[in-house]
Amino acid sequence: MLRPLALALLISSTLLGPGQAQAAPVPRPVTVGERDTDAYLDAVRHEPRLLGDFFRRLPKGADLHHHLSGAATTEYLIELAAEDGLCIETATTTALAPPCGTGTRPAADARTDRAFHEAILRAWSMHGFPPDGNGHDHFFATFGKFAAVSEPHRGKLLAEVADDVAAQNQFYLETMVTPAAPAAERLADEVGWDSDLARLHGRLTAGGGLDRLVAEAREEADAADAEFRAAARCGTGRPRPACALPVRWISHVLRESSPERVFTRIALGMRLAERDPRFVAVTLVQPEDGEVALRDYRLHMRMLEHLRGVYPRARLTLHAGELWPGPAKPEDLAFHIRQAVRVAGAERVGHGVGLVHEHDWRRTVRTMAAREIAVEVPFTSNAQILGVRGDEHPFGVYRRHGVPVVLATDDPGVSRTDISAEYRYAAETYDLSYPELKDLARASLEYAFLPGGSLWRGSPARDGYRLTAACRGERPGDPAAGPDCRRLLDTSVKAAVQWRQEAAFRQFEQAFGGTPGMGSRDRFRPLTVPVVPGPGAAPGAPRRAGAGRRSPRRR
Repeated sequence: MLRPLALALLISSTLLGPGQAQAAPVPRPVTVGERDTDAYLDAVRHEPRLLGDFFRRLPKGADLHHHLSGAATTEYLIELAAEDGLCIETATTTALAPPCGTGTRPAADARTDRAFHEAILRAWSMHGFPPDGNGHDHFFATFGKFAAVSEPHRGKLLAEVADDVAAQNQFYLETMVTPAAPAAERLADEVGWDSDLARLHGRLTAGGGLDRLVAEAREEADAADAEFRAAARCGTGRPRPACALPVRWISHVLRESSPERVFTRIALGMRLAERDPRFVAVTLVQPEDGEVALRDYRLHMRMLEHLRGVYPRARLTLHAGELWPGPAKPEDLAFHIRQAVRVAGAERVGHGVGLVHEHDWRRTVRTMAAREIAVEVPFTSNAQILGVRGDEHPFGVYRRHGVPVVLATDDPGVSRTDISAEYRYAAETYDLSYPELKDLARASLEYAFLPGGSLWRGSPARDGYRLTAACRGERPGDPAAGPDCRRLLDTSVKAAVQWRQEAAFRQFEQAFGGTPGMGSRDRFRPLTVPVVPGPGAAPGAPRRAGAGRRSPRRR
């Protein structure tokens, strides 16, 4: 049940040590539009159709924890496999290159054989997965089954995914990929392991080896961009919505690999982030409770700490704390988020579910709050993989301690979810008001790795969203901003995207601030504010629909 607005106006708290009484939180001012929209939300909480429409149209900032290969719908992957003439191994439901021999069937059979289509759908996603099954293993097994479909078509996947992100009323996407994977593995194997990390990095760069990887990764991105632009019809008279969505990508590092491969991929991702504006950050992926991931976790944090010193402009977000008692042993639960924050220097933490099972976790959340280290929360995948729901999830703990929280989808295609469902779950499970949902959406842009200064000043998670000096006194989202504010919007990609969302909020509140019913829905119209510069465009440069888009590598 969604609580009344009067109970939902607290957005931050004083951060105190263990054993100290908590001070009164700072109240959040509420506008008339927010109050009326919150009243609408409360009025339709028992009307599924109206509630669904509300969350679909709600401006929802950015998706910052998003794997490209797991994001496209499984139905689209099946159709893509059919178009490519791929085969399906019947024993494992794994896509294979043709010709289709014994023990396989053409993927195209799924177009007419409903049972075959259903079998692939279940194997490649969480569709129909029993609640009492091993969701962890099934979830992670899906990616290998459709890898032959997703890996050759990163541009087409991005076109599909970006269309959906735009349709969900989001304004920016950071999606994770693995650049130059085979070449990186070869270089790592040639160089071998050296526990002296400075010397190991020197061996990677010797003779231009690492630079050749960077060049190959950029060529891959160029090729994927061409595929994306063709699939999305960018630069034509009929561009798809994907063309207008700013996108950046984060380099995956497979943590279940040998130390030399992990180090090489981290170095490649950070070097890319400093040399190509399409790439912004590095992260570690694969099951955090895997044998190698557990064995080498502290080593991986030291690698990141060292390479951040070499590449200080590269950003870092880490999957950390995607663990839960039972599957993970107590000793493994005790330190992962702490090490990601204090040793590796993560600027965002993905999942962070195992927080309260860590030693001295209160000190960790105080550090995260003080440094404004956001936590990326994908509720659906946390429930599917770890079985963590409701009050077991540390969502409320992070918020009470002033840690910035952003909602995300993780692998929406595999999970059969979307960002609207994540916001709706948060509202219904944790009794969030409209102003609180609005600030979650704002946080997803505030803590995005977008270039330029923010529209907001101070620490929004602690002090609330107050306009920066250049735009003080302006009405957020107003197209007629004053000269100082306009200068900020023209030179900062981040501020421009944030301003666009504020315009969307104003329109949303006009549409949903009245009596529930078709009249409110009919008042909602598509935004007419200009889009902002996309990947590769200079800050403040005018942007055509589809201009400057790039596409990433893979899951």
